[in-house]
Amino acid sequence: MDKKPEAEMASIPVRAEPARSSGQPTDLPVMAPPVAFVAEGSAPAGTPATAGESRPAARRAARGGLAAGLISAVAVVVITGAVVTYGSLTPAPMDARQLSPVLTAVPAGASTGVCPGPARLLEGTATGTDPEFSAASSSAKTSVSAAVVGNPGAQLPASRLQELDGSEPVSFTNGAATAAPAAAEVRAGVIAGQGVDGIRILQAEAQEGQEASAAGLSTYSANDGDLSGTAAASCQEPANDLWLAGATTTVGRTAVLVVTNPSSNPATVNLELFGGAGQIQAPGSRGLLVAPGTSRSIVLAGLAPGEEQLSVHLRSAGGPVAAVIQQSVLRGLVPGGVDYISPSTGPGVRQVMTGVDIQDPAAVAALTATRGFGDAGPALSITVPGTTDAVVEIKLFGQSGQQALPKGGVVTAKAGSLTQVPLAGLPAGQYTVLAESDVAFTATTRVARGTDSTKRSDLAWSPSSARLGSQHIVPVPANGSRTMVFGALDARATISYTPVTANGALQPSATLDIAGGTTGSVKVPESIGGSAVNAYVVSAAGDSVYGALLLTGADNDDVSVINLTPSAAGQEKVPVTLGY
Repeated sequence: MDKKPEAEMASIPVRAEPARSSGQPTDLPVMAPPVAFVAEGSAPAGTPATAGESRPAARRAARGGLAAGLISAVAVVVITGAVVTYGSLTPAPMDARQLSPVLTAVPAGASTGVCPGPARLLEGTATGTDPEFSAASSSAKTSVSAAVVGNPGAQLPASRLQELDGSEPVSFTNGAATAAPAAAEVRAGVIAGQGVDGIRILQAEAQEGQEASAAGLSTYSANDGDLSGTAAASCQEPANDLWLAGATTTVGRTAVLVVTNPSSNPATVNLELFGGAGQIQAPGSRGLLVAPGTSRSIVLAGLAPGEEQLSVHLRSAGGPVAAVIQQSVLRGLVPGGVDYISPSTGPGVRQVMTGVDIQDPAAVAALTATRGFGDAGPALSITVPGTTDAVVEIKLFGQSGQQALPKGGVVTAKAGSLTQVPLAGLPAGQYTVLAESDVAFTATTRVARGTDSTKRSDLAWSPSSARLGSQHIVPVPANGSRTMVFGALDARATISYTPVTANGALQPSATLDIAGGTTGSVKVPESIGGSAVNAYVVSAAGDSVYGALLLTGADNDDVSVINLTPSAAGQEKVPVTLGY
């Protein structure tokens, strides 16, 4: 059900039907049938004279018929006028009145997040669906970090991390305290780097009429094998309409769409595919059944081979689903990176991506000029699903303000296709990308690290996201360099961030002031007060501001970008129309 603010709920007139009598509405004029007046001893008007009648008698009959017709017409006009006059003077029935819809509160339900499982290599052919996988790395690790924050003076909401079938639940630490907290005390629970070997489901029960403030993050890392690098994604709330962009199905690139149905209802999934030359009509892309409590993997090269950039629009009928694309690159024998491509916001005229980390422009230019490394640099992917071309203006905001693109910031994106815009030539740093048009589109930005063609590199994608609100939970993994990146577009904004440590304590808050048209960042420390930092509670104030978590390797070129999980929703009210 779509969420609509109360201010937009318009009054809907409801008119009850009046009582009926003899099959006719009481408030409509009753048209009497024409009355035929026939002169005594003569035939009705229009009846031909018989042979036994004289001509004068026939003429008298005709004159009588004409008079009857005129009298009938006058009678109908008089009757109709009287009824219309009566209807205009009589007040409307009491039951024909305006009734406003009644706003009924709908309690918030439990929140659910689907955490992606380990990245794995394909076994066998890549021309079908539901492939077999193998783990070919001796150092590969996948873990889930999560945090839940309770309301002031309240116990933590019941929360757990479990397998897709509901087995082996793991509870949050610090969540089993029985003593009632103080009135102003806020408690938090954490799951710190829980090792997993498959998809996990994060569930948190509602508390005091609103969704629980909880979020999770799945992180994969490997130092050897074809899938070397870092891949990370937030535990995703299931939905029935998802957009994922940035996949590649050319030689040496593997894109696997993983669809998970955590609900108790079956889901039928249809895919729309968009490439550089337009929409792709692929047999086998519709009517994909995902049973309750299961996941399904689809090799995108089997549906759309040889695509340098591919956008997927997924629609589910029945149960809501979560979806990510496991994208990996292998350039000959050199690993080129791995990542999870998460859904972006739906089509709109304004798309924002932050956490875009750009390396030295000269080194990037030299690398991308090398054969086979054309996709090793940063780029913006724009998908226009409609039938009208989109003229898109692109702006990049760094720490010191807006940076102009070397070849201009205006491009024309063709309707029904995907357009890629290189972001090379910008000074090294962290950026927020703004793309605007008068035609709806979706967007995602590719981030690359590594400038030596003889060594392994890594890739990541920053999908477009929604502006920040209050109390976003941001889990952080234990290893690597961790940075929260925020971009303010038009005017000044303030970020408040509160660390959550491994002992469940909320540390003192701090603020970050961001000038309009700039990007700011917060480096995450390893620990505070001797306890490891496992999460943050982030709130935004002022003008529109966007955020992401940027993960980079401490001693390698690993990279991943994760959008912040939306804040918890409170109790909603829906309009209920009364009528009969």
